[in-house]
Amino acid sequence: MEEMEKKKKKNNTSIKEEEEEEEIDNSFVPVYHSFSSKIYHSQVVSGVGDYLSILASKGCDFLLSPTGAQVKVSELEGKVVGLYFSANWYSPCTKFTDLLVNVYQQLKECSNINLGFEIVFVSSDEDLNAFNIYRSSMPWLAIPFSDLETRRALTQKFDVEGIPCLVILQPNDNRLDAAVIKDGVELVYRYGVQAFPFTNRRLEELREKEKEKYDNQTLSSLLTHDARDFLLGHPSPKQVSVASLKGKTVGLYFSAQWCIPAKKFTPRLISVYKKIKQQLEGKEDEDFEIVFVSSDRDQVEFATYFETMPWLAIPFDDPTIKALAKYFDIRGIPSLVVLGPDGKTVTKQGRSLINLYKESAYPFTKTRVGILEKQMDELAKGLPKTENHSGHRHELTLVPEGHGGGAFICCDCDEQGYGWAYQCLECGYEVHPKCVKPVGRGPDN
Repeated sequence: MEEMEKKKKKNNTSIKEEEEEEEIDNSFVPVYHSFSSKIYHSQVVSGVGDYLSILASKGCDFLLSPTGAQVKVSELEGKVVGLYFSANWYSPCTKFTDLLVNVYQQLKECSNINLGFEIVFVSSDEDLNAFNIYRSSMPWLAIPFSDLETRRALTQKFDVEGIPCLVILQPNDNRLDAAVIKDGVELVYRYGVQAFPFTNRRLEELREKEKEKYDNQTLSSLLTHDARDFLLGHPSPKQVSVASLKGKTVGLYFSAQWCIPAKKFTPRLISVYKKIKQQLEGKEDEDFEIVFVSSDRDQVEFATYFETMPWLAIPFDDPTIKALAKYFDIRGIPSLVVLGPDGKTVTKQGRSLINLYKESAYPFTKTRVGILEKQMDELAKGLPKTENHSGHRHELTLVPEGHGGGAFICCDCDEQGYGWAYQCLECGYEVHPKCVKPVGRGPDN
């Protein structure tokens, strides 16, 4: 629980930026597809007795129902149980809770599942009032806020390092697929109700179906439907055939006029787009295009925003827009997904690659990114190992990608980045090497 408190303090310092980064039309349910599920075969859940005892402490052997009634822990015997570690002070938690409520209610409406699944809320809220307010939005059970012993023990037992976190416990019935699954949040995002009962066998079936779908992916299957086989061009409403994009590298740009981070990124993307197009002039076998996938609120917003863009767009409010957002698990905008000349997905990290490498990122392939990363590593060898940055009171240390969890948001320019960063090892503050302003350096130096 002490680790959770440290993380909470760090998260609170950047909560405004996080909320801005994740603004998106919430009327669709994203389906996650780009992770490798971690299955942890259980050593902590060795029998039904242990399975139930971990949810209770000496002085508290019950859970709270949505109405506040006491429910004996023993009533969970034989059920698949999701331990939901969350808190109302963290925006990603409240957003995921809305999705989880929808999935939970759908599962409860299935007569063959109703009695075999339950969720238990494990709170990291700041006080009892916050706990009660947050719990009022949940239709499942909860560890009493006063039972700090159990909440702390569960956090430590399952090594919960961040929230939201959904740990799935299988009832121990000596089956080979009995396991503890710690990636419940990703599974719910990725598969929704289809993930139940969260067994290895079920997840493997879903992965096989998913692999087949992505192996057969084409531009036509992604960007067209029976009533439309074209995109909008300029001057709008000029129609451009989707078939004309065959053989090109294509970026799908998920954005909206109201999105605050997009106000910075869209002009940068326009500049990079034009430079890439210039680089490819005269190359008949190679081209680059971008397709705007709008989350604007109305036709007027869409039209005025699209008018600023030099590329193509899917018509406003076309059903393909929500389908693509689900397909690529677009949890926040702006986002850039890059497709190769064969129509297959090259990367979902187009925005970060543009921020980091600009036009040099083209064609966004692993080979190209690998070359750029090696160049960055060589450059990093000549950088100071530590810096005193004018925007932070502690000394910063040069660290590679992965040291602080991989991708980061620069605390100076508010843009996402990968690779090397100057990081405060005491509080997690991070900046791009290019954004460091050494203390004592004048504006003319």
